[in-house]
Amino acid sequence: MIVTIDTNVMIPLFSKGAKHSEILSALIDGRLQLAISTSIRFEYEEVLRLKVGSATWQKILRLFELLAVSRALIHIEPTFQFHVITADPDDNKFTDCAITAAADYVITEDAHFAALRNAGYKPQPITPDEFIRKHLLQGRTHGDTTL
Repeated sequence: MIVTIDTNVMIPLFSKGAKHSEILSALIDGRLQLAISTSIRFEYEEVLRLKVGSATWQKILRLFELLAVSRALIHIEPTFQFHVITADPDDNKFTDCAITAAADYVITEDAHFAALRNAGYKPQPITPDEFIRKHLLQGRTHGDTTL
């Protein structure tokens, strides 16, 4: 399954006691592929350095290296702008990447991505909680703590 992760979800993945650590685990163990573009990478870097510091950004760079080696990182450069989100056009870097990569989901907590729901493209917006519940916790038995 291919996903694009909005910055508002990527930042908390690297905080202590990360609420959505199942997503990070699924990336690391190869159950998910992450689609990013250069503009997404630059946004991650800018926001992460500003909000949580360079050390966290270095952790994400190491994650990208790990994902690249395991072929779980899809680096794509969209050549077309789809203009799906009009309320905050800067968010289109995520929708453009997801559409071009034929991703299944854009994992986000940003309401602007609702425009993607009826736009006629494969990727759909989904919150991290909903994504975890629908795709990462299926098949777990009560009390099972492994993913």
